[in-house]
Amino acid sequence: MSEKRLIVVGDRVLIEPLEGEERTDVGLYLPPTAIDKQAVQAGTVVAVGPGTPVGPPAELDDEPWKIGATEARYLPMQARPGDYALFFRKAAVEITFEGTQYLVAPQGAILTLVREEGEGEEAAEGFDPSFL
Repeated sequence: MSEKRLIVVGDRVLIEPLEGEERTDVGLYLPPTAIDKQAVQAGTVVAVGPGTPVGPPAELDDEPWKIGATEARYLPMQARPGDYALFFRKAAVEITFEGTQYLVAPQGAILTLVREEGEGEEAAEGFDPSFL
């Protein structure tokens, strides 16, 4: 029997939600108005899609009907598995997969990401993580 796996498509992010926190484990403070109205929610990124698809590069050839052997290209995602995400709750869709509840949100709904230093990406220029 084959094992099922969840594949995230496009510019979507699979998030395991964290419920009912006023102050998150990573030090972000969520005001009561945000929690009460569920305007924003936090969670851990479990998986990400490949990104936003982009068309093939403009060819210098004036024959657009030609079938090219170009591979699909995507704008890369900022979110990565293991990131802590703060996102707009209304933009997310709730799903249950093999008994675990997840939220699927477009990358555009993510407000902030918190990532451990040294996990593949240099700190953003001008960003001071000490305020977290």
